[in-house]
Amino acid sequence: MQQGIRNTSSRTPRWRAMCFALLLPPLLGADLAAPDRFDTVVIDAGHGGSDTGAQGPRGTLEKDVVLYVARTLAGRLRARGLQVVMTRQSDVYVSLERRNAMANDARADLFLSIHANAADDRDVRGTETYFLALDASDEGAAQVASRENRAFGGDAGTGIEAVRDPFIALVGDLITTEYLEDSSAFARKVQTELAEVEPLRSRGVKQAMFVVLRGVQMPAALVEIGFVTNAQDERTLAAKDGRGLVVEALERAVRAYGRRHDARRGVTPPAASGR
Repeated sequence: MQQGIRNTSSRTPRWRAMCFALLLPPLLGADLAAPDRFDTVVIDAGHGGSDTGAQGPRGTLEKDVVLYVARTLAGRLRARGLQVVMTRQSDVYVSLERRNAMANDARADLFLSIHANAADDRDVRGTETYFLALDASDEGAAQVASRENRAFGGDAGTGIEAVRDPFIALVGDLITTEYLEDSSAFARKVQTELAEVEPLRSRGVKQAMFVVLRGVQMPAALVEIGFVTNAQDERTLAAKDGRGLVVEALERAVRAYGRRHDARRGVTPPAASGR
């Protein structure tokens, strides 16, 4: 690996050198910029349009559940004074490239992708929160990532192939490592708050290679808010009250992360912000 880096000037194609020049300076110079207040969140409602996602025994569709949760969460965060960018606001399919571009163009402080889980075993239930890692924490996590990545079809294949290119993997890993601690902290906070939602069970924080997380240049987590294939979880996620509890838990997690973000940068919260 070190030998490959020493020979970059003679062996690296021009486009790779340009990518490195564009991506690395902002990353290395991040600490030199003035501290920014936590103020922008990207909420990514999974699936949409012809991509229905998982389906429950009573016909509940993942794409509908997560859109409701995402839109309601966005409204509550905006009421707290935060800027919220949604990758989709209606029942439409949004490509992986478009989701990543919207998040990165917004220069957001946080990215949250919302999904509902599925399993062949209808007895499996509960919530899980993920942050990015090239190697899955367990076989179950790998299967979840594979299912979610397949929803993007060829887009997902492109993202996975990219990590096999040593140069792209190097730059990608630099960016990912920069946000790893914050992503992990946010994922833990999400799972802690969801564990308080009485109808649901906590299955813990896990890691896996989700292409939607790899493409964003900010702390990011993907949450599975329950198994829609489980009858009990489906009832919770199909009911307005149950979804409301999930939204409140996610809101608490985002706000707590925001306070952590600002405190670590020495940013004093506004006296009347309510945050």
